[in-house]
Amino acid sequence: MKALVAYASKRGSTEEIAQAISETLRESGLSVDCTDAGEVKSLMPYDAVVLGSAVYMKRWRGDAKHFLGKHAKELGERPFWVFSSGPVGAPDDEATPSDWLEPPKIIKKVEELGAREHVVFGGRMPSEARLPGMRAWIDGTPPEYRDRRDWDEIRRWAAGIASDLAAAAA
Repeated sequence: MKALVAYASKRGSTEEIAQAISETLRESGLSVDCTDAGEVKSLMPYDAVVLGSAVYMKRWRGDAKHFLGKHAKELGERPFWVFSSGPVGAPDDEATPSDWLEPPKIIKKVEELGAREHVVFGGRMPSEARLPGMRAWIDGTPPEYRDRRDWDEIRRWAAGIASDLAAAAA
């Protein structure tokens, strides 16, 4: 079985999550390609797809949105999973990561296309300020909240995908 893990990343954090998912799938015996969503021409070689996007201001990256539109028919013909990444900063007892980031139109499209699951993983703050005011935001966030990616959670999710695919193949 061959899987594609496609991602749309702005500063590399989402790409690193995609790589961890790919490694976990490979460890489970799957053949996996991990590539930028904008570079994918066809899903024909793949039996399953995982698509991930960084989210900024409740918006997915353009390459991930285009991927959904361009490959909609093919996605409907194979199992696929979706992840978003992005929440950083101190946890808010009232909000979940999905409350912070979910782009509603994208999630609706993902559901319409039949994604098996959509999850939200924490993100990582940039180390450098690229926009005015960003330095204050970074400096005002305690170091322990600057990288909210939970690698164990990410690998557990990927292992669940591998298990689902193994059961389907059996």
